[in-house]
Amino acid sequence: CFISIFFFFLGTGSSILSALQDLFWLSKSKVEKQLQIISVLQWVLTFLIMGVACTLILMYILCTDCWAIAALYLAWLVFDWNTPKKGGRRSQWVRNWAIWRYFRDYFPIRLVKTHNLLTTRNYIFGYHPHGIMGLGAFCNFSTEATGVSQKFPGIRPYLATLAGNFRMPILRDYLMSGGICPVNRDSIDYILSKNGSGNAIIIVVGGAAESLNCTPGKNSVTLKNRKGFVKLALRHGADLVPVYSFGENEVYKQVIFQEGSWGRWVQKKFQKHIGFAPCIFHGRGLFSSNTWGLLPYSKPITTVVGEPITIPKIDNPSQKEVDYYHSMYVDSLIKLFDKYKSKFGLPETEVLEVN
Repeated sequence: CFISIFFFFLGTGSSILSALQDLFWLSKSKVEKQLQIISVLQWVLTFLIMGVACTLILMYILCTDCWAIAALYLAWLVFDWNTPKKGGRRSQWVRNWAIWRYFRDYFPIRLVKTHNLLTTRNYIFGYHPHGIMGLGAFCNFSTEATGVSQKFPGIRPYLATLAGNFRMPILRDYLMSGGICPVNRDSIDYILSKNGSGNAIIIVVGGAAESLNCTPGKNSVTLKNRKGFVKLALRHGADLVPVYSFGENEVYKQVIFQEGSWGRWVQKKFQKHIGFAPCIFHGRGLFSSNTWGLLPYSKPITTVVGEPITIPKIDNPSQKEVDYYHSMYVDSLIKLFDKYKSKFGLPETEVLEVN
């Protein structure tokens, strides 16, 4: 949180860079690299511990002489409880922080537009693959670092994530400021039916199950039996847009437990009862890329937004209709992968595995 506040008040990226060069007499390239590492580290720590840490701090304050501050926030939390389900409370200021541009450049992350999107329509983007942390999904759609608003003018992106995150004090407000919403029916129904047009909900379709199988060099998606997002699209007449992020699986290394092993059993139990699956993974160390740590490896991530599939509005779609449009979506995703795979470092023989 302290690192984030530091960036809030320092303004633009160029002013940060200039200040640090004057202070430490470092070369521009070294200062930029350190800022990139700091920006990614703060996000990883936010992803892993911010919710729990803020909850524990709030509980501690309730037991001190400053209990009134915590009590006021809890009262506000009760009053504001349903805001995440109603589109949240995005902040263009937060989405444009300089820290996100350093975050982008660390990998680097790039957003590729292939088709225009009409502002008179609503959309559901299917994001693949999940990876360990969905770094490309966050950078491209919850910040303006890669220019999503310029590439798709008039489109408001909402990245959908676990609803449990919005029960965590402070974290919920931080997530909402970036345009992140709960991935549940109430939230999606509201955005697609009561928030006008020009909305794009980004759903990481494979979810926790897909994250368990992500590993460098592997391009596979969990999609065959994931049809709920298609049914939602039909109910609201929201066009489906396949999105593939080349390099998402390359930034962390993971211990893959085989089906039937005790490790996979534990992961599936967590996934079933809590909504996420604990992964044993590692990246690089804070001070050296040759040591293990929580920082992701600086590998390029290129997110390609495909052609929208026009979806009719059907209040109560049959299973046959859902299957038909799901099949269209799968075919479209495979075509997108095949069209761009060689351009972004994969051999022509590479095949997208659909599970």
